[in-house]
Amino acid sequence: MINGLRAVSVWSDLNNLLPFYRDVLRLPVAIESPHFVGLGGPGGPTIGLGTHSGVRGPNADPARHMIGLATDDLVADWTRLKAAGVEFVEDPTDYDTVSIATLKDPEGNLIQLLQQRPTRRPS
Repeated sequence: MINGLRAVSVWSDLNNLLPFYRDVLRLPVAIESPHFVGLGGPGGPTIGLGTHSGVRGPNADPARHMIGLATDDLVADWTRLKAAGVEFVEDPTDYDTVSIATLKDPEGNLIQLLQQRPTRRPS
């Protein structure tokens, strides 16, 4: 039985992607080998970054898959990342139950920062 998300992988050039995910987004390195790195906390889902011989360069269809990262302070993270030169395609926006900001990694893959909003009670 499928019971949850374990990992998502982004394949391209590890040397191009790792500094962004590790240093700019500040995701902790969980496992590391010469051609693959897993990022994330103990026991939770991981983002795998790896070098792949058949995938290189900018993503031709960046909206096809998006990585969602949880944050407890969307505006603070958006401000820090904007100051670091990260390109955002959507500034913090409030939706029904979540606030979202969407950014690009160095190869154009889309990443969403997600902050849960307080649940509204019906009147």
